[in-house]
Amino acid sequence: MNEMQRKLGFINVAHFVDHYVLLIFPTVVIGMQSEFGRSYAELIVLSTACFVAFGLFSLPAGWIGDHWSRRNMIAIFFFGSAASLAVAGMSPNLIVLAVALFVLGVFAAIYHPLGVTVLLANSKNRGRDIATNGVFGNLGVALAPGITGIVASFLGWRAAFILPAIVCAALGVAYLALTSDEKEKPAERKRTAEVKMTFTMAAIFFGVYALLSFSGGLVFNTMTISIPKIVDEGIRGDIPLAWIGSIATAILLLGGVAQLTVGQLVQRFRPHVLFAVIGIMQGVGVALTSMTGGYALLLALALSIAAIYGQITVGDLVIARYTADAWRGRIYAVRFFLTFISSGLAVSMIAALYGKGGFTLVLGATTACAAVFAACTVLVALLASRVEHRNARMQPAE
Repeated sequence: MNEMQRKLGFINVAHFVDHYVLLIFPTVVIGMQSEFGRSYAELIVLSTACFVAFGLFSLPAGWIGDHWSRRNMIAIFFFGSAASLAVAGMSPNLIVLAVALFVLGVFAAIYHPLGVTVLLANSKNRGRDIATNGVFGNLGVALAPGITGIVASFLGWRAAFILPAIVCAALGVAYLALTSDEKEKPAERKRTAEVKMTFTMAAIFFGVYALLSFSGGLVFNTMTISIPKIVDEGIRGDIPLAWIGSIATAILLLGGVAQLTVGQLVQRFRPHVLFAVIGIMQGVGVALTSMTGGYALLLALALSIAAIYGQITVGDLVIARYTADAWRGRIYAVRFFLTFISSGLAVSMIAALYGKGGFTLVLGATTACAAVFAACTVLVALLASRVEHRNARMQPAE
């Protein structure tokens, strides 16, 4: 295995870890209610700072990565996550737990702006490699509820934090030992985008993408954070925590299948057109989730999750076509800042709306966000088509 393959391997594993560690608390919180004598709405708010940090600190992470070593930043991600998880697992009270979760969000913020740029710099087949990377992230989301639920059921909620901390530390050591900064000097990065745009068109394009990223982030975070509780209430039965986590995991695994499928489809269809189609599918799926119950809810959730993860894969490819490697870290930092800063808002929204009208109200608001996202993907597709048509007309005749 050469240097490039090792880097891609670690970047994929890091994507799994990044999403897994953030979703430990939303699962164990269900079993913590009796221990601390607090309601779900009161406890889930403890993770607000974590998800806010996850979005906010992606901005400095992307800037540092464009000016310093991306490899070293990924190493900091592994070790920082390990330390934060360990403190969370040993927290003597809810205040220390909340602080540990915040610090976890700070270190977890490093991955996305840096991980995607390292992947693109080392990729030979973007559609396949981004889809594969997306599957690893999806597996982190999918397996977090199931594994966390099982570990918490048998070993307690503290072990659900401490065991992943040990794994993160080991991965950090292995990453530093098996990779180098070869071909990662900032001065050697390309400064020309694949598809050129005028300044005005670029401003409009990225402005729409900013709104798209924020609304899409609300949909992504609301659905992934609350899916264990949606399953718990939607099935309308007395289901053990381990089973709730396992059902959520089974649904989330479909997102991985969707990403692999999109990775193949993007080789046949224009990315921006595929993006719009999947954006509309996401809106339909979330709307159906808000209107169904029982086992029909599981089918609606499956459609929603498949579209949510499918659009992430093709969305990253759309951005890559219009940004140069030299400043790609900063562009992705803004994209993920807007996507993940909505995490904190999503947690607050879940707590506030759930307290007033349960998940009927939560999912109704999420449907509205999904409609905005779908409209933005259609507009991005129209803008991208116009840019490509303009560039084709400007090509000299052969």
